[in-house]
Amino acid sequence: MYQVNNFMGNDDVKTLDQKGPFSVIEYQRDLSVTPSSALNAYYCAQMNVRKRQLVCDMSKSGGVTVQAGAMQWMLGDVNATTGVKGVGDLLSKAVRGKASGESAIKPEYTGTGMLVLEPTYKHLILLDAADWNGAVVLDDGLFLACDSGLQHKAVMRSNVSSALAGGEGLFNLSLNGRGIFCIESDCPIEELIEITLQDDVLKIDGNYAIAWSASLSFTVERSGKSLIGSAASGEGLVNVYRGTGKVLMMPTAKMPNV
Repeated sequence: MYQVNNFMGNDDVKTLDQKGPFSVIEYQRDLSVTPSSALNAYYCAQMNVRKRQLVCDMSKSGGVTVQAGAMQWMLGDVNATTGVKGVGDLLSKAVRGKASGESAIKPEYTGTGMLVLEPTYKHLILLDAADWNGAVVLDDGLFLACDSGLQHKAVMRSNVSSALAGGEGLFNLSLNGRGIFCIESDCPIEELIEITLQDDVLKIDGNYAIAWSASLSFTVERSGKSLIGSAASGEGLVNVYRGTGKVLMMPTAKMPNV
């Protein structure tokens, strides 16, 4: 048995969201400040620049998979494994990690205790794979944690040559199956735009999409029908999503500083 005091029940800690075994908490103020950092901490709190953490209640899940190095502390009956089920599985994970740019080995945790991940100033967003018809593709570096029942795959872009020309990677991480997953976003969920396509097309000038249905065809193409048309528009290459599915897009995080 264990008891945790002055953590999630602290009046300065707010639970932003809860799905499955995961809870996202946010520290409303930074109390660990010095006279020299107090002014910066005050304005950070006013502008929603706050520390956030992902808390996993292991008793509500058959296991969770997290990004390598993300664990801060665990309590009670929690066991960590590499998630590797043999030599073939290790080679498959290594190839997938090399292709997608994600860590090859993502530790898996099982048990009935509590797992808490490292704090971050990014926005932690909980999503349900069922809302993506059981298959969702994530932009590079966004994955933080998920139910271990979700399968990880590396998916390749439909147009290899255009992806290279656009400076984009050829592979992305895909989560498949049923379960909850958490991503780290530069934008809060209140600013994310959700676009649903029904046999239609979405073109984005830049790497603003953070998640999209695996059913969509993803390519990098010229914005116009010709090189001259693309040059005249000043847009060049754009990311194109075709078919039926959803795209989650952030509109503001990568705007240049003014």
